Amino acid sequence: MQPYSKLTSYLWAPYEIQGKAKSFCAAALHWSKKTNNNCKETIINARNAHSNSKNHCSKETGNLRKTTILKTMLKERNSLSFLMEAHSGLSARIVEEAGFHGIWASGLSISAQLGVRDSNEASWTQVLEVAEFMADASTIPILLDADTGYGNFNNARRLVRKLEDRGIAGCCIEDKCFPKTNSLLDGRKQPLANMEEFAMKIKACKDYQRDDEFCIVARLEAFIAGRGLEEALLRAEAYYKAGADAILVHSKQTNSSEIEAFMKEWGEKGPVIIVPTKYYTTPTSLFREIGISAVIWANHNLRASVTAMQKTSKIIAKEQNLTSIEKGVSSVQEIFRLQRDDELKEAEGRYLPKL
Repeated sequence: MQPYSKLTSYLWAPYEIQGKAKSFCAAALHWSKKTNNNCKETIINARNAHSNSKNHCSKETGNLRKTTILKTMLKERNSLSFLMEAHSGLSARIVEEAGFHGIWASGLSISAQLGVRDSNEASWTQVLEVAEFMADASTIPILLDADTGYGNFNNARRLVRKLEDRGIAGCCIEDKCFPKTNSLLDGRKQPLANMEEFAMKIKACKDYQRDDEFCIVARLEAFIAGRGLEEALLRAEAYYKAGADAILVHSKQTNSSEIEAFMKEWGEKGPVIIVPTKYYTTPTSLFREIGISAVIWANHNLRASVTAMQKTSKIIAKEQNLTSIEKGVSSVQEIFRLQRDDELKEAEGRYLPKL
């Protein structure tokens, strides 16, 4: 396992996202040099990367691998990073344009946009297909919500290889039983996986990955299952020793007391990610103070789009015309822009015969 580094002089402050790509990549480059003896394998030309490996970055990210950038975001101390939820190629592009440097490919959101429940009703190959569209549509790293790994260690390690092939920077695997139950459902049992078996699943994924920078995040569900702080810490220690690059500590309380208690005991053992969907009133400054590495805004693009679609559909159904709607929705031209139609137009000029 790589050491938990401190690169504070290299990394941009989290609230200065816009225009800070160069300094962020300096940190990623520094981390890459520290953790990879062959730096030439880590720093690749973006144009060649598109044909040789889908795990490439744009000019704005300094031609660094997406995996390297994500690992730097997680390993950097004294700096809080943010990942925004997306669930399609289009939403991934919108997240990047908003200024985020990382994407959370939400299992809840992907399953919902497919019209199924967040209980592994969508197969892992169907999720993989969505993730590939997301990776193709963006140049920033994606952390996939991989539920429980879709089975035992063998299913999980096979998934890691397939994610690497498609340019995904990392995956988050939770210590519950397959099929999973969404953590935010009320009154539902949340059976946890055997701790030793799950730790070995993490180890299998780390052993099987080909890119040393690919991130495996172990998602801790002890608080969700009502097991308490002691077991949360015990499991976190086991998963981190097994090779997890970060620990995601999940809580559905409406305050951050469980997270604060965990961080007080955990200290600086390794990177910690949180998902403040339920304790959203907690000031972000507190997350910085207690040493959180990254925050995931986990499902808000999905929920915002549902609200917008419900409102628009109801109005059109009632009024049976578009008069009051047109000015409040995106133009068709904006959809074409997000689809990169300008690139197709330019390519047609180069590759189609002139009539």
